[in-house]
Amino acid sequence: MQIAYRTAIGKRRKDNEDSVGIFTNQQGVKLAIIADGIGGNQGGDVASEMAVTHIGHSFKASNAQTIDETKNWLQKQISSENQDIRNRSEQFIDLKGMGTTIVLAVIFKQTVLIGNIGDSRGYLLRGHVFSQVTEDHSLVNELVKRGELSKQAARVHPKKNVITRSLGIEKAVQIDMHFLELTDNDMLLLCSDGLSDMVNDDQIQTVLENDATVQEKCDQLIKLANDAGGLDNISVILIDDRSEVAD
Repeated sequence: MQIAYRTAIGKRRKDNEDSVGIFTNQQGVKLAIIADGIGGNQGGDVASEMAVTHIGHSFKASNAQTIDETKNWLQKQISSENQDIRNRSEQFIDLKGMGTTIVLAVIFKQTVLIGNIGDSRGYLLRGHVFSQVTEDHSLVNELVKRGELSKQAARVHPKKNVITRSLGIEKAVQIDMHFLELTDNDMLLLCSDGLSDMVNDDQIQTVLENDATVQEKCDQLIKLANDAGGLDNISVILIDDRSEVAD
């Protein structure tokens, strides 16, 4: 298995409010995480960095090696981090209202746990089928689920970036969790909406299926998002289950 990532500021933003990290715990289990910060001034930067750093360092110190152990650890960690971000935002006026989305994958030998809060996404490429594993916590997705908006219309809706769940905003937050049994040649993609808003699924799948290295594919995805306008920060993590785990 190989893991690679890339984050970029895009073409329109002054700062990169995305944070990315890869961590390994005491049992050799790996965590890949992307956080996309929200909030005025420097708040988004702070919230996303807090989430990745705190969750990542806690994971490194953990001994979780089963799905149940990791699920319990993650639920506690999300509650703790939610309160930490809220506390920090209340201490400093310029951080008031800050929060972050997150998407993460905990990778075992044959199983992966994918979790998300907000509209950062997790995808699976299996065979030649590319599908979204996570569900966006967003206004437009609620409209799609109710049949009031098509998926195509959702991509260009003026309120497509309004999220309904984030880390650090509400007093309590739940993380959605999905469990997948890995098969040979599976590939997982984690990304912030700076990619998914700018590049369609067919374009992403074409990159994932080409003969480039995992790192080169990350670079190609960033380039596609920038070539399409680069309206937001762009972060991607690729997990390719076709070779040895990369440290």
